[in-house]
Amino acid sequence: MSEGARPKPAVVVVDAQTPGNIGTIARAMKNFGLSELLLVDPPALDPDGEAYGFAGHAREDVLPNAKEVTFESVVENYHTIGCTAITGEDSRRHIRYPFKTPVELKEDLRTLDAETALVFGREGIGLTNDELAQIDQICSIPASQEYPVLNLGQAATVLLYELRELTVEETQLPDAAQSRAEEADIERFYGYLSAFLDAQGYNDRKREKTTRLFRRLIARAHPTDREVHTLMGVFRRANAQLDHRRELLEAYDEPDKLSSQTDP
Repeated sequence: MSEGARPKPAVVVVDAQTPGNIGTIARAMKNFGLSELLLVDPPALDPDGEAYGFAGHAREDVLPNAKEVTFESVVENYHTIGCTAITGEDSRRHIRYPFKTPVELKEDLRTLDAETALVFGREGIGLTNDELAQIDQICSIPASQEYPVLNLGQAATVLLYELRELTVEETQLPDAAQSRAEEADIERFYGYLSAFLDAQGYNDRKREKTTRLFRRLIARAHPTDREVHTLMGVFRRANAQLDHRRELLEAYDEPDKLSSQTDP
């Protein structure tokens, strides 16, 4: 089955206490191309309340189309993936073990042709052991051992982001190609840099190393036309000011010339 035809996962939220978290999850679903939101024992979702306020454009479709279901119906009709911050260490505690990270889960789902549900639990305790015992797979987001528990809305957003290759068409992603400035313009910039070093009386012993440093820095940056021309404008202005100051200093060394420049 092609990725384009593969059914996208449903998102299930079990017994959420805060409407805002449901709105945040709906928004993340909209961001990453998902639409089926299933709610088990949800709080009231007031169209004028925080759920719709947090949902962004998902208030137009994902959130109002959410369905209230039972946990049992989800287990019966979907291949379920339960999300938990607390995992088992080995097979002796198999309710929360083995588990996959979101990246590992993405590769697992890439070849799976089945109706799948990503199941998130309560803000305080997540999914219970009894619920996890009925879940097919376990997923956990790697985080600091000192504080591994993410906010419900954040956890859903992280997981959906990692699965985006399976849910968002590649053509929808922005083109990140960068157009490097013409080499002739970059070399012109180096000319302005050289003039700047001259104008400030830069140490001749350090000049070669400093010039090479700038060349390596600019090479790594791959500047655009606009960036190079902006840099040239900055150095051109700085060079003009340094030249003017040098002329004034020279004039001080020649009082007659200074007098002719300052007399009305």
